[in-house]
Amino acid sequence: MINFNKESVWDLKPTDTKNVIKEVNGLLVEGETVLSAFKTIRDQLLFTNKRIISIDVQGITGKRKSFSSLPYSKIQFFSIQTVGFAEIFPDSELVIWFSNGFKATFEFKGNVDIGAIGRMISEYALEN
Repeated sequence: MINFNKESVWDLKPTDTKNVIKEVNGLLVEGETVLSAFKTIRDQLLFTNKRIISIDVQGITGKRKSFSSLPYSKIQFFSIQTVGFAEIFPDSELVIWFSNGFKATFEFKGNVDIGAIGRMISEYALEN
């Protein structure tokens, strides 16, 4: 499991949701859909309409995986950092604090609409 107290930072790039849906199909509840997906070389981060799911790939073969479910309902607050003007290597950042004190930091590489991610989190977190 990812230790969010260590303020993990991931270098995430967008990926097609079709590429990751098989990883979490057994975890999704009725009515839950994957809205967007990001990956590092091995790890993945998925945003659904109910929660954020992180997949930590472990071991040499990558067959062992640890799944963490981060429900929007437990988000206390979050912050986003947008890409600067004319950056050579654009990156943006999302920091989420949960009601149990956990903090998760995610760094996105490339052309990611961090504002859209913030709006999505707001929409689902404010529902509760």
